[in-house]
Amino acid sequence: MLVERLQKDGINAKLLKFPDRTTAVGKMIHSYLAEGKDLSLQAIHLLFSANRWEAMDEMKRLLKEGTVLVVDRYAYSGVAYTSAKGLSMDWCKQSDAGLLKPDVVFYLDLDPRLASNRGEYGAERYENIDLQTKIIDASLQVDEIHNTVFDSAIKTILNIEDKKFESNLW
Repeated sequence: MLVERLQKDGINAKLLKFPDRTTAVGKMIHSYLAEGKDLSLQAIHLLFSANRWEAMDEMKRLLKEGTVLVVDRYAYSGVAYTSAKGLSMDWCKQSDAGLLKPDVVFYLDLDPRLASNRGEYGAERYENIDLQTKIIDASLQVDEIHNTVFDSAIKTILNIEDKKFESNLW
């Protein structure tokens, strides 16, 4: 919704989603999430991170061309999920050190019981109420949430002064 509205308002914007299941690493992640392949917490965390690193050159190119990137699930999501499963936050952050730092991050808080009623919830490994409760107000109407996110995104886009994109995570 956000990318469509930005584009409608004349802003060159692109949606990126992680994990990107079209890459070699993304296919390994998919087999873990959807097909039940066993991997250690460390191994799957590093695969998620590698998936983000695969996209870095393309992300930098798009940003230099003036494209606004809207990224669904980035490094913060990986740290949240893996630390919720018991690994230290410091360890979780290390593999993403140096990734591009977002200009703004929107955390949408939704009760896991409500999330479980949406779409195909539960089809993948991390989609269970016990884990989601650890990660946890996106309980508003979708349009209300969208308008709030859009307003904040526009303010951020209009106020970005440093177009060099040299800021990195952690």
